[in-house]
This record gives sequence, structure tokens and C-alpha cells, in this order.
Amino acid sequence: METCYKLFSRKVIREIGPKLVSDRFTIEPELTARVAKGGYRMYEIGISYGGRSYAEGKKIGWKDGFAAIWAIVRFNLFP
Repeated sequence: METCYKLFSRKVIREIGPKLVSDRFTIEPELTARVAKGGYRMYEIGISYGGRSYAEGKKIGWKDGFAAIWAIVRFNLFP
């Protein structure tokens, strides 16, 4: 779920795009939940990726982890 690249068909974007409410890091679980609820097939493709350190500008922290857990619950259990 937490990756730097995502690709969607136009059909999927037209359906889920207007429903998106998240910003920041909670967009990841919201996108995943809405695509899954829509019954769309998801594919996983390996990529090469080198993450940044906090000194290099990494902006995610432990608070974002709690926000992601709440988003997973929110977007999977509630309409």
C-alpha cells in the first residue's frame, strides 16, 4: 500500500476520484480501500526504490502511522 508509484485506469479515477477526502499519508489507505470496494483488480509490480532519511527530507513520522491505521478502519468499515 505505501509505495511511491500508482497507476489507475481512467475508469477507476472517474469513479473513485470525486469520493477522495484524504490528504497527506492517509491517501494511501483510502485509495486502496476504495479500489478494493469498487471490485477492481489490483496488480503489484516490483520497483527499485531508495528511501530518504529524515536528514534528506523524509517527512513521515509515528503520528502518520496512527493516522494510516485510523484511515484503514475508517475507509474499510464505514461508507
